[in-house]
This record gives sequence, structure tokens and C-alpha cells, in this order.
Amino acid sequence: METTLLNDDFSLENLLDNWQTLTHAQREEVFGMLGRIDQEELFINLSSDYQAEIFEQIPHGEKRSWIRLLAPDDIADLIQNLGEETQAEALRYLDYATLVEVKALLAYAEDEAGGLMNSRFARLRPEMTVEEAIRYLRAQSKSQIETIYYAYVLDRTQMLLGVISLRELFLAKAGSTVQENMNTDLVTVLQDEDQESISKTFSNHNFLAIPVVDENNVMKGIITVDDVVEVIEEEATEDIHKIGGMEALGEPYLDISLPSMIKKRAGWLMALFIGEMFTATAMSHYEHDIAKAVVLALFIPLVISSGGNSGSQATTLIIRAMALGEVRLKDWWRVFSRELISGLSLGVILGLIGLLRILLWPGKETLYGEHYMLVALSVSFSLVGIVLWGTLAGSMLPFFLRRIGLDPATSSAPFVATLVDVTGLVIYFTVASLFLKGILL
Repeated sequence: METTLLNDDFSLENLLDNWQTLTHAQREEVFGMLGRIDQEELFINLSSDYQAEIFEQIPHGEKRSWIRLLAPDDIADLIQNLGEETQAEALRYLDYATLVEVKALLAYAEDEAGGLMNSRFARLRPEMTVEEAIRYLRAQSKSQIETIYYAYVLDRTQMLLGVISLRELFLAKAGSTVQENMNTDLVTVLQDEDQESISKTFSNHNFLAIPVVDENNVMKGIITVDDVVEVIEEEATEDIHKIGGMEALGEPYLDISLPSMIKKRAGWLMALFIGEMFTATAMSHYEHDIAKAVVLALFIPLVISSGGNSGSQATTLIIRAMALGEVRLKDWWRVFSRELISGLSLGVILGLIGLLRILLWPGKETLYGEHYMLVALSVSFSLVGIVLWGTLAGSMLPFFLRRIGLDPATSSAPFVATLVDVTGLVIYFTVASLFLKGILL
């Protein structure tokens, strides 16, 4: 193996930073070169798909000790990445209590709160005194609970009453009860809540963990911020792939097979290619105009690409604003108003540049003919209209897709560019005919 890939540095930090850049064979070799303690530390900190890769190569006699290194929620994630036969084998290695927890987690969808949560958390009763609570938390910390920073106050039916941090417990009066000191202004997520919504909740609150409850406020577990980091990365990656005009890969680039990658990319490319066929149809409609004024063909790439670029800018801005919760469906009119002004301003700026490009170009009479001024005005005013249209189309398309229940990220930049290409040609030749009718056309 070429250790230069890791700069001969086998520290945990360097391994985690470079693990996905290694091939499967290289990862297997590097893992075998580590000592058992370093192997365990790496295994615990890797994402579930890489944990599954390691778990499947471990000898059967050692699998039990490896899977028991993980918390129940991490075991559930690992099992979801294993093949069916290996899943059944992995479940047999768990003790009964852990098996019950893991099966409960596997009952939830992978991208729901229930599938992300850990059912092991610090619990307190409201009637406990502060001293009793501290002693009880000390005893709980010896078991595999997810975090000790927060303790959750539950009644006998496991209904969530409040939360108290370890710091608040230490600062509380010795004789007071947990109920007197707990915080009842709770931030929770429902067990069937989508992971994208959960990540927004974490972004809006500076918490290390958030409790998961059912519709009756019965506490089921907690989701910690480290659980959400991977979710945020997955969601962002999926959106970026869609914005780029392709289906999300769902795997690291170097790990996905070539046939799978080609399949995920081909669908959108075929759709966009078919869309661009309408551009050819639109151009054929203006074939006679182009034959009469060949000079107009010189500026087709200029004006069309400007519309596509402005549309791509707008759709990217709005998709990101929607993802962050900055823009909602009801804000469509405010966005339309802002983009109307923005598109018009940007169109005027590019229109002036296009006008000057023709008027100040050396030998303009030879290149563009004696009516170069009218050609310049045609290009300039076309740019205003096309950029304005591209901006409005790019900003409104995500709202339309969200309204009909589709992912706004599918209004990708290539899709918007294709849409604006077709309509931009119509705008360009319509404007040109206004200025050049009876002269060149």
C-alpha cells in the first residue's frame, strides 16, 4: 500500500480525514496494520457504511466483541448497511437487552428520528432531591448512556416532564428537588420526524442533545449533535447532486460502481438532452431570419448563456434559502418582487456591457454591417429580457416544485438553463425583429 496517501501518519485524525480517499483494498490493509486499540478507536469513529465494510471482513469468531463496542443506535445503523445474511448473524451476537433496543430502533425508517435516536439516556424522577439525583447519575454513568450532560425528568409512565443539565444540578440548593430546578420549556422532536427537519431544529438551538417523544409526549430516546452531523452532510450532498443535474449517488464517489454511477447520471442527462432538442426546434423556426441576418447567430451563445447563468444563480439561492428555513411557500411574492428588481438590474448591467461590446469593437462595420447600431440595441434589449426571465424562472421554479410536493433541489441549474435556452431564443428573435424588421429581416 502506498503510505504516502496518509503521509505515513496513522493517527486517528488523519485516518478519518483520508479514509474515504482510499480504495477498499487499501482500507483493508491499513486496518490490518493497526494495533487492536487503534482499530477499535477507528471503528467506533467511522461512519456506519465503513463500519459495515470492516465488520464483514472480521473473522466470525471476533465479530461479537466488535459489535458490542457500539451503542444501540450505532449498531442499528451498522446493521442497516449489512447484507441480509450478515444482518441476521450480527443480531445473534447481541445480549438480550441490547437486542430489544436495536430491534425497536430498526422498526423506524433510517431517516426518521426513531431511526437516529439512542434509547439509553440519563433519567431522573421529579421527586428526587439534588443529592439523590447526583448519586443516581453517577451510577448511570457507569452504564452505556449516550450523554451525561443532560438528564431527563420522567414520570412513572415515562412521560417527559423536564430536563436538567449537570451544571444546573451542581448549582442547585442541596435540599431542593429535581422538579424545582428542572427546565420545562422543552425542545423535542417526534419519533417519526424527518431527519432534515431534525437538523434544522439542531441548527436553531445550541443543544448537545434533543429528546425524542411520541405523540403522547412519552420519551423514546435522544438524538445527539454528532448523530446529526452525518445527516446534515448526507442531506447537503444529496441536494448538491440534484442541483448539479443528477440523481444522488448515495455512496462515496470512489466506492460506487461505474454502472451504478452511469445509471444515476444518465437519466437526467437524457432528460436535459431531450429538453435541448426544443432549442433546436426553436432555432429551426427562425431559420429564415438567421439566413437573412447571419450576424444574429453570432450572439446566440452570448444571450442564451446569460439567461441560463442568471437562472442558475436564482434557483441555487432559493433552494439554499428553503433548505435553511429562511424562505417558505408563503414568501413567494416577496421573493418574486425582489428577483424582479434583481433580474431587471442584472439584465440592464449585462445589456450595457453587450451594447458597448459591439459599439466599441474595432472593425464593427465590417463584422456587423452598416446597421451595427440596431444589432447592438437588439442584443442589449434581448439581454435585459432574457436575464430577467431567467432570474424569475429560476427563483419561482423551486416554489412550484415544493407546492406540488417535490424536492425543490430537482429544479437544478442544468434544468433551469435548458428551460431558459428555449424561451431565450424566442425572446432574442422577437426583440431582434422589432429593431431589424424591414432592414435586415
